[in-house]
Formats: sequence, C-alpha cells, structure tokens
Amino acid sequence: MLTAQKITHTHDADDHVTLDYDARFLRRKVLMTDKGDHVLVDLPKTTSLNAGDAFEATNGTLIGIVAAPEPLLEITGQDLHRIAWHIGNRHTPCQIETDRLLIQQDHVMASMLAQLGAHVLDVVEPFTPEGGAYGHGRTHGHDHSAQHGPDHMHDHGHSHGHSDDD
Repeated sequence: MLTAQKITHTHDADDHVTLDYDARFLRRKVLMTDKGDHVLVDLPKTTSLNAGDAFEATNGTLIGIVAAPEPLLEITGQDLHRIAWHIGNRHTPCQIETDRLLIQQDHVMASMLAQLGAHVLDVVEPFTPEGGAYGHGRTHGHDHSAQHGPDHMHDHGHSHGHSDDD
C-alpha cells in the first residue's frame, strides 16, 4: 500500500482518486485509486482538497484528485446576485458560474430559493464550490439552532450573532 503525506498540484498524475465534495476534506484515510490500488493518506492536518490537486506518495507516485459527480441543485433565475447572497448568508457551499449556481441537495434550501423566484433543478455533476473568504479552501454549512450561543466562533476566523428568524 502506498502512503501519501504531501499535497501538490499536477496534471500529470500516475493514478487518480475520485472523491465527492465531502470526501475531499480529510486528514487520514485509506483510499482506493481509480486503478484499484490502495493509498494511505496521512496529512499533517485536515485539508480541503480540490480537483487538480494530487497526493504525493513517499515513493514519488502522484495520485490526482478528481471531483466526483454528486447530487446537486442547479439554481438559475433573474436575480442570481440576490439569490447568491441568501445562499451565502446561510454559509452554504456554492459553485458560482456565469448563469447558474450549484449547491448540494437540500430540500429546505430548494424551497426557500423557489420562494425567492429561483428555478431549481436536480442535477448530478462534480461540485467545486468557492473557497472561504478567510483564506481557507472551504466554507461550511451550519444550522442556526439553539446549540449555538448568540455569538459563536467558526473556524473561518470571525464571530457573529444570529437572530432566531434567520
């Protein structure tokens, strides 16, 4: 079994692992490559991986990371900038394109977006959302339930309060 402890960026990988968005956030895990080999990923810290990144194995083998197709919501409409604001206000990872937005499937978000006038369609595609605004490669979703205090910290480096009618 190969061991990978380093991340690099390359288009010339020897093999690939195909991972959905959630699986591309890891520190230590055994993965199966597309060719059927196993690789132990043992990174120094939990890391957000992007399509085009690669694990560098201790023997020099490069294992590229491919974004797997997964169930998403495609959002289109007249007011995409306003719709994007509502998605961002909920800290929902979002892939932003010229004429559409993509988010992970969520029936509550789909209903809210439809009420805002968006056209929402189920699709299956690779998901590569925008990274966080605070220098991290990943934003994250969270709920606004009672488990959070009125002012809580997120790992993206700032605190903010939420009202119960958010």
